[in-house]
Formats: sequence, C-alpha cells, structure tokens
Amino acid sequence: MSANIFLHEFRTRLKSVLIWSVSLTALMLFFFSIYPSFSSQAELTNMLMKKFPPVLLEAFGLNRADMSTVLGYYSLVLVFTQLCLAIQAGNYGFGLVSIEESELTADFLLSKPVSRSRILTSKFLAALASLLVTELVTWGVSLLSIEIFRGDHAYNLGTLVFLFLTLLILQLFFLCVGLVISLLVRRVRSVTPYSLGLGFGTYVLAAFSGVFGDVKLEYLTPFKHLDPSQIVQDGALNTPLVILDVGISLFAVAISYWLYVRRDIPSVS
Repeated sequence: MSANIFLHEFRTRLKSVLIWSVSLTALMLFFFSIYPSFSSQAELTNMLMKKFPPVLLEAFGLNRADMSTVLGYYSLVLVFTQLCLAIQAGNYGFGLVSIEESELTADFLLSKPVSRSRILTSKFLAALASLLVTELVTWGVSLLSIEIFRGDHAYNLGTLVFLFLTLLILQLFFLCVGLVISLLVRRVRSVTPYSLGLGFGTYVLAAFSGVFGDVKLEYLTPFKHLDPSQIVQDGALNTPLVILDVGISLFAVAISYWLYVRRDIPSVS
C-alpha cells in the first residue's frame, strides 16, 4: 500500500463522507423523534399497519415488524438507511478508478514507481476507510437515538449488533461490485447513474421478491439477505446468505485486481 495515495484518496472523500453522515444523522433523528407517538399507542399503531395493502407491507418487510417495539421501528428506519449507504458505497466503487480514466489523469499516476496492485490496494483501502467513518457515525447516531427516544422500552443488544453488521456487509458488497463493474465496462463517464441503478435496482428486486414470494430472487439481492425485519424476528443473521454476500464481495475484488493489472488505461495523448 502507498501511504501517499491512501491519504490523498481519503482526503478527497472527506466532504462526501461529511455530507452522507450529516444526512443520515438527520434521517435517524427525524424518524426517532416520532417514535414515542408510535410506542405510546401500540395497539392503534398495529391496527393502522394492518390497513395498509399487504403487498406494500411485504415489499418493505413491515408485515413481520412490530412498530410498537424499538427494534421493530428501527427495522423500518434501517430499510432507508441501507439504501442510502448502498448508494454511497456504489458511488465509491464505481469512481475508484474510473474518475481518473475519464479525466485522463490515470497515466500520470501510473507513471510513478508504484505497481498497479499497490495503487488499487491504496485506493480500495481509502474508500473502505471512508465508508467505515460513515458507518461509525450511523451506528453511533442509531444507538444514541434509540437510547434517547425508547423510553421504558427494552431491546436486545445482540439483535441490534446484528442490524449494525448488515450495514457493513451491504457497503462492502456494493463497493466491490461497483468496482468490478466499472472495470468491466469500457469507460464510466458518470458514476451517479451506475450507483443509483445498482442500488435502486437491487432494492426493487428485493421488494418484488417479497411480493411474489420467489425464493430464487433472494439470491440476487443483498437487501433480501440482510432484511432488518427478518433479523429482528429471528434474532440472528441468515448465515448462509451472509456468507454468499461476503463471498461475492471477495470474488469481485479478486476479479478487479486481475482486470486492473491488465487494463488498457486511456491517456491524454
């Protein structure tokens, strides 16, 4: 790893990390600020949820969530948090090497006495560190919000840890998959359409999987593997599917190294 490249890549993402962290903090505080109203009228809340169309409840995983409990309510908040963090990770993955290629500055970096594998390692670790900062902020704000607004409602700390882990696994998945896709296409001119397409596409796929009950679709989207309401209900992660997500991430990284070392990098000339 090159420390200079790592620090440069990490510093360039600090503004992005700050924006994502502030946005997710505002999201968490807004949702949890109205939780006392839900919890104080638990029976009315559950009756209200039953009036929603079953298809809508299944799509968001709300058919299994008890909104009167703190973790049941947090599972709803986490659905939107997962989507935001997936888009952030996808952004970093797609832009890891493609931004320099699109700006025709990659040849300057590659002219330095640093191997391509070291360059990619430094960039990847910098992106991972940036995501981890956002992750820690999200965990901290989530725990703080739960403690402030839960009142006398108890919760299982082990289940909460499992919910936190879903965010880490999800971001690793989208970072790695975004990276390998960016290396498979000829040139990524803008990372936003790719990251939004990947994030929303897999999210919609998870929703349709819940609606139609098609088990096969569950293997195609990590949102279904890391369903917060299912984790709250079971009190555990779906280990085989989590292993599948981590395996895909590691495989994507290995393929990315192979592609990057052999990639024809465009230059100014």
